[in-house]
Amino acid sequence: MKFTEEHEWLRPEDELVVVGITEHAAEQLGDIVFIELPEVGTQVNKDDEVVVIESVKAASDILAPIDGEIVEVNEALVEDPGKVNEDPTGDAWFFKIKPAEPEQMDEYMSEAAYMKYVG
Repeated sequence: MKFTEEHEWLRPEDELVVVGITEHAAEQLGDIVFIELPEVGTQVNKDDEVVVIESVKAASDILAPIDGEIVEVNEALVEDPGKVNEDPTGDAWFFKIKPAEPEQMDEYMSEAAYMKYVG
C-alpha cells in the first residue's frame, strides 16, 4: 500500500488501484453520515475532486491520487457511510481506478513513512 499526504491509501490490485482513506483521516472526520461517490466510467486527473464525505464535524473532498478511469465504486458506503469509521482500510474502500500512469504511485509514502508523517 501507498499513502498520500491527504490521508488516502492506495492498494494495487491486479491492473487496478483501490483507494480509500486512512484510519487517521476517519478519526479526524468523526462520525461519517454521507458519502457521494463518482460515476463508474469517469475519467479523472490527479487532484480532481472525486468523492464528497460529510461527517458530524465537517465536509471533505477526496482527490484522485492518480490519473485514470473509475471502474468500480463501493455502493455499500452510500447505504452505510459509517462503515468508513469501522473499517477504513478494509471493506470501506471508495473506488477502484484503472491507472493511466501506474508509476504515479511511486510518488507516495510507504506505510512506515506515513506513520512517521502522522506522528
